[in-house]
Amino acid sequence: MGKFSKFLIGRLKGCGYAIKGALLLLKTEPSIQVQAVIAIIMTAFGFYIGITNTEWMLQIFAIGLVMSIEGVNTTAEAIADFIHPDFHDKIGFIKDVAAGAVFIAATIAVIIGCIIYIPYLL
Repeated sequence: MGKFSKFLIGRLKGCGYAIKGALLLLKTEPSIQVQAVIAIIMTAFGFYIGITNTEWMLQIFAIGLVMSIEGVNTTAEAIADFIHPDFHDKIGFIKDVAAGAVFIAATIAVIIGCIIYIPYLL
C-alpha cells in the first residue's frame, strides 16, 4: 500500500471518528440538543423569510460556531471531571471559562440573527 493510500485511509478513519463524536455529542448533551433544535428552527425560518446567500453563510457560521464551541466545552468539562472529580477551585475556573466561551459564541450568534432577521420583520 502506497503512502497516499495510507494517508487517505487515515483521513477516512478520522472522519469516521469525527462523525461518531458529533453523534455522541448530540445524543448525550442536553445543551447541544437545545442548540440543534434552535438551529433547525432558524434554518426553517431562513427558508421561510428567503434570506440571501450571504445571510445564509453568516447564519451557518454562527450555528457551527456555537455548536463547535459547545463540543469543546463538553470536552473540557469531561477532562476536568476525569482528572479531579471533586470540587476544586482550578477545575471550577476551567469549567467556567469553557462555559464563558459558549456564552460568547451564543451571544454573537444572537447578534448575527438579529442583524439578519430584524430588517425582514420590520
